Amino acid sequence: MFRIAFLEPRIAPNAGNAIRMVAGTGFELHLIGPLGFDLSDAKLRRAGLDYHDLASVTVHENLEQAWQALLPARVFAFTAKGNRTHVEVDYQPGDVLLFGTEPTGLPAEVLADPRVTEWVRIPMLAGRRSMNLSNAAAVAAYEAWRQHGFAGARPGEPEGTVAGARPGEPGGAEQAGAADPA
Repeated sequence: MFRIAFLEPRIAPNAGNAIRMVAGTGFELHLIGPLGFDLSDAKLRRAGLDYHDLASVTVHENLEQAWQALLPARVFAFTAKGNRTHVEVDYQPGDVLLFGTEPTGLPAEVLADPRVTEWVRIPMLAGRRSMNLSNAAAVAAYEAWRQHGFAGARPGEPEGTVAGARPGEPGGAEQAGAADPA
């Protein structure tokens, strides 16, 4: 499947949210150090809830170690400087979707690295600096997964429902006009 890589993430809940996202999509998450938090951080555990055992998470000491583990692969560096948007990329299984640290994004030397295939951006309104890291990763991940027909997704989700919502909850089967599955 696809691989999400966070370079030097600083905010534990963003990594926790990404753990939950990769557990739900079957993607891999690669955290590239140094990390700005301890993996036992309560905020990381809280954001990831009980999904840690369902997620594929690898921690790399540094970017060079990550390159050794991830390559050969196409690497899409997400940056506001990208010429193409995330929906214009024809994603292929094994691709790496690389995101920079929360306060600054990917540094110039990483963007210039010849192992980076292309710079990609997520559209935003003018004057906005950036998206939250875990939100940006989810936007990109779901586009890549959509292009591949949501391979591996559980079948039979009534159209218009939110995965995991129970009947009677917002987005649940009753809300979408579907029969109560119980």
